[in-house]
Amino acid sequence: MPVLTDTNLLLRSVQPAHPMNTVAVRAIETMLKRGDDPVVTVQNIAEFWNVATRPSSANGPGFSIKDAQQEIARLERYFRVVSENASSYAVWKALVADYRVSGVQVHDARLVAVMKAYGIRRIVTFNPQDFNRFADIEVIHPQQVE
Repeated sequence: MPVLTDTNLLLRSVQPAHPMNTVAVRAIETMLKRGDDPVVTVQNIAEFWNVATRPSSANGPGFSIKDAQQEIARLERYFRVVSENASSYAVWKALVADYRVSGVQVHDARLVAVMKAYGIRRIVTFNPQDFNRFADIEVIHPQQVE
């Protein structure tokens, strides 16, 4: 069954010193072992790059460009990458209007729109509160992945 993996889980999985690393890695390993179809969007990859290449002084891990490229290549071996399309765009417009989404949360609505366009009903995230408002999806904290 497909499951979208939020950017925060991807980032924590590549930061061994981060306190959430073990939970992130365990959740991803569990999904892979049980035969889930782990999915990321192009947006997740762009967000990953954004944060991964930030210096530690700007709340990032300070990856070099080369390190970020290598980590993304590694992630692509385990996660199916899906793109936005005309269908997800139409869904997104409806979501932001129906749920009165504004500000930075429009990015979360984009992820939900892609989920709905591809028939993905589950998302694993360290920030379930960002997605709880949306009907018809199951929001799972990485500690709940079994």
